[in-house]
Amino acid sequence: MSTDFVHALIAKDVPDAPIVLHLFGGPFVTCDGMRLEVPEGSKRLLVFVALHIGRIERRYAAGALWPTGDDIRAAGNLRSALWRLNGAGIRVLSADKHGVAMRDDVFVDLHIISSWAARLIGGSASSEDLRVMPWGIDALDLLPGWYDEWALVERERIRQRLLHALEALSRRLVQLRRCAEAVDAAMMAIGSDPLRESAQRALIEAHLAEGNLAEASRSFEAYRELLARELGTEPGHDLSAMVSPLAQLWPKQEPVMGPRYLATVPT
Repeated sequence: MSTDFVHALIAKDVPDAPIVLHLFGGPFVTCDGMRLEVPEGSKRLLVFVALHIGRIERRYAAGALWPTGDDIRAAGNLRSALWRLNGAGIRVLSADKHGVAMRDDVFVDLHIISSWAARLIGGSASSEDLRVMPWGIDALDLLPGWYDEWALVERERIRQRLLHALEALSRRLVQLRRCAEAVDAAMMAIGSDPLRESAQRALIEAHLAEGNLAEASRSFEAYRELLARELGTEPGHDLSAMVSPLAQLWPKQEPVMGPRYLATVPT
């Protein structure tokens, strides 16, 4: 995710945050603006704890992160991961003999971004919320390259959350007549999932609000061709009805002449 986007949200929501755990583009930690690299052997534990709310039992965390082998070995791996974190000066976890949790004074970028998305989806976004937007082809990917089942589930959940937020952002910007920004937000969602009809609808609505009928028509036709090619289907009725008045703008397609027709053409 664009560091500008993450930094903008952090500066807006927690401007005096001394310690931030970054999961987008990470994991890494910033402490008073200085970046600290997480030891390789501690990354999975740190991320696992960050993705859970509240305190986690040590036995549960050890078993989930190191499922092969016995409990004694898994517990030893957890102790080693905690030791490496402390040795690197990254004291973001609170641990005792029973459980482990994120310290209360540590902020996690995932939680900050999720709150931003929730405000947009819930219709309570502030004017500052409308000024920030993720950018880049990998902007909606949490922990890219991680293949643990728990990481994959959370990555997809957050991706869906952010896609809904971008669509809501686009619609709100249309209401404010900020159509260029609305187009950007919708195209950001489409870039992550080109087959997503709700994102395509948001884009077409933004084009129509701006009076760009030809752009709306081209967007619909491109989406219709993509659906036909990838899924062998047509856009939904609601989307088709939205653009049906623009049918005269669509290029006329010549009928396909199959072998039977060609056989009847006199030579």
